Amino acid sequence: MKLKRVHSALIATVLTCSMLVTPVFAEPTQDELEDQKADAESELSSLQSELNALISKANELEVKLINTGEQISQAEDDLAAAEEKKEQQYAAMKLRIKYMYESGSGTATMEKVMTSGDISDMLTQAEYTQKVHEYDRDQLDEYIATITEIEDLQDTLKTEMANLQDLEEEYKVQQNELTDTISSKQDEISNLDEMIQEAARKAEEERKAAEERAAQEAAAQQQAQQNQSTNTGNTGYTGSTGGTGSSGGTSSSGSTSSAPAYNEVTGNAIVDRAYSKIGCWYEWGACGPDTFDCSGLVSYALTGSYVRLGTTYTFMGWTQVSNPQPGDICTSATHCGIYIGNGQMIHAPQTGEQVKVGPVQSGMIYVRY
Repeated sequence: MKLKRVHSALIATVLTCSMLVTPVFAEPTQDELEDQKADAESELSSLQSELNALISKANELEVKLINTGEQISQAEDDLAAAEEKKEQQYAAMKLRIKYMYESGSGTATMEKVMTSGDISDMLTQAEYTQKVHEYDRDQLDEYIATITEIEDLQDTLKTEMANLQDLEEEYKVQQNELTDTISSKQDEISNLDEMIQEAARKAEEERKAAEERAAQEAAAQQQAQQNQSTNTGNTGYTGSTGGTGSSGGTSSSGSTSSAPAYNEVTGNAIVDRAYSKIGCWYEWGACGPDTFDCSGLVSYALTGSYVRLGTTYTFMGWTQVSNPQPGDICTSATHCGIYIGNGQMIHAPQTGEQVKVGPVQSGMIYVRY
């Protein structure tokens, strides 16, 4: 009796401990999972809208950077032309002064006045000389003012360019953060999909099991009734209660769209043009022949002309391909290059760097011209 009481106490203790240590959580129902998925999809849609708005801002910024780069290049050309014109004017002025002194025009005029007593020639000569000096001075002042204005414009444009590039870096950081968040949310939705499918599968299995048990119980009741009515021995039960089989899986046929026609010769020509510019320096707004920005390089490689086809935002809207070939474009909202195979591309990276071969960057898509 004492042993029985000890045994009962031990069982009670074990049950109590198990309840304290191992909490039981109910699995979410299929409806709850569907609600979670709907919330996640709503968040994903909001994040995608935010990313699209940021990409649109990045495109506007890229256009400003290109325009500012072109203005800086033009200002540099204007400054060089003004410097050259100033030097030409200065040289001409020196030549005139040298001629006047070497020809002795001042002495000759004085002698003429002293012998003839007519001072009008001397005044005319002096007035002419004064006008020449004033003209030279005005021209030099004008060119100096022009040069100063161009230099001030250069400084302003370079400051604006630096600010735009800082803003571009901020946009890149924000885009990367949003892209990571979107990827995480997509993984969450995929996981919820799997859980919903698993919950649906279990519900279907339970339904079929319940149907099978009901069929077995009905068959057993029918057999018992037959045994009672005949009141005979074993009549040889031959009925079968097999249920319908289930494959337990679903077949999925992945649809693959045929890739656009691809011309290897054209692709190789695009790659060859990109290779020919390796070593050229990066410059915002440049489309060649010796400097490029990223979209300027891609435009040249695709067309063979130093004309811009568009920006990275333009390329993002082209036909996307899942089987990239050499000559296709690797692009994101902020950068682009020419795909050359094996996960590599030729691109103009950024200010201070040269056109080079590098790996295709994370997050890029492939499009075809």
